Amino acid sequence: MSNSRRAFLGQMVAGAAAIAAAESGGNRAASAQSPLSPDAALQQLVDGNRRFAEGRLTSFAEDLELLKAKTAEKQEPFAAVLSCADSRVPVELIFDQSIGHVFVTRVAGNIATSAIIASLEYGVAVLGAKAILVLGHANCGAVKASIEAKAVPGQISALYPYIRPAIERAAPDLDAAIKANAQFQAALLRQSSPVLAEHIKQSKLKIVAGFYDLASGRVSVLD
Repeated sequence: MSNSRRAFLGQMVAGAAAIAAAESGGNRAASAQSPLSPDAALQQLVDGNRRFAEGRLTSFAEDLELLKAKTAEKQEPFAAVLSCADSRVPVELIFDQSIGHVFVTRVAGNIATSAIIASLEYGVAVLGAKAILVLGHANCGAVKASIEAKAVPGQISALYPYIRPAIERAAPDLDAAIKANAQFQAALLRQSSPVLAEHIKQSKLKIVAGFYDLASGRVSVLD
């Protein structure tokens, strides 16, 4: 592991630990809502993506008025997805899921920042999500920009340090770097969050990486 990756991972571990400590300050016992196992939750995402890719969606047939009424006061997502902010990756649609089924966090490059980790900890510890899928996608602009590392306006370059470990492993091949980034961010979630790690230890959670092919509409689970 490179020095830059060690330093970055160390910072993320410290940040996530602080978040976990703050969240546990209220001493609330988290209770999982979904009866699904982690493997079953992941399979539900995979099955939904297969329906999407084959053009036979079922989520639109659900009674939206009933769903809105049932979810107005609470949510019980069976899985969470950390996705890129790219407009071509509509998470609920590509997994054929409707209101209240998937807890979604989105950020350019699908990176595990402290705020994203805190959100996913909430999705698991409070809402009961049983699986987290870190979803990279073909032709990701954030990963491409990180490989090129050119001068960019504003704060876009703030994404680069999070993606750099994947670039060191897989660049200049863009697809390989995108997949490596999804895998690295999934590993970061498993390693840097005591909250998520404890749920994994108790077999209440599974965290994997995936790759979404824009042309075919199919998601491949990478690990």
